[in-house]
Amino acid sequence: MTYPANEPICEPRGAIPALRGVIFDWGGVLTTPIIHTVQAWLDADRIDRESYVAAIRPWISQAYGGDGAESPVHALERGELADEEFEAILAGLLVGVDGDPVPAAGLLTRMFAASAVQEDMLDLVRELRANGVRTGLLSNSWGVRDAYPWELLSELFDDVVISAAVGMRKPEERIFLLALQRLGLSPAECAFVDDVEGNIAAARALGLLAVHHTDASATRAQLSELLTPD
Repeated sequence: MTYPANEPICEPRGAIPALRGVIFDWGGVLTTPIIHTVQAWLDADRIDRESYVAAIRPWISQAYGGDGAESPVHALERGELADEEFEAILAGLLVGVDGDPVPAAGLLTRMFAASAVQEDMLDLVRELRANGVRTGLLSNSWGVRDAYPWELLSELFDDVVISAAVGMRKPEERIFLLALQRLGLSPAECAFVDDVEGNIAAARALGLLAVHHTDASATRAQLSELLTPD
């Protein structure tokens, strides 16, 4: 059963939810798509896109492609690499559209400056929690922890797991297990929403019902089906 995108998720009288919890990713799920945020930064800082793609593509492939190779992304997301160190490494690989060097200081802040929360997704989380569904956040962090709106997160979630704060990252199995443990749920009792295919595959392998987020209406519909038994 599905609900229109503008209606809240509610349980029919007497229904027993198939799931007891939903864990959400942050960037690209509850915020604007990462690709849009990054493009805004490239435009604002006048960075040559080809230099950025050449630098970041192998790192992302290693971080989420499952080949086992470590990259600066692994270390940043686990909190093993200081923001300033990552910024210096990445800035050294980038070139401005006029051939100028890219300033390293504050690079991560500038990279995510255009990110904005998606109100329709926040409403979805609020509705789930109001209906007794346990909600969690599981986010791979790029940058300082104060980049997250903590007051908002405390309103939305029963528990929050930030990768750099716990020394582990998605798609590592152990971080999923930690998030589940802190919510008091088993994998079969929980759905997971993320926009990265590697994270979705890892969650499914662990037994969670994973929803690959593309837009708010599709995610709402899929969660409605999962949370409402036939």
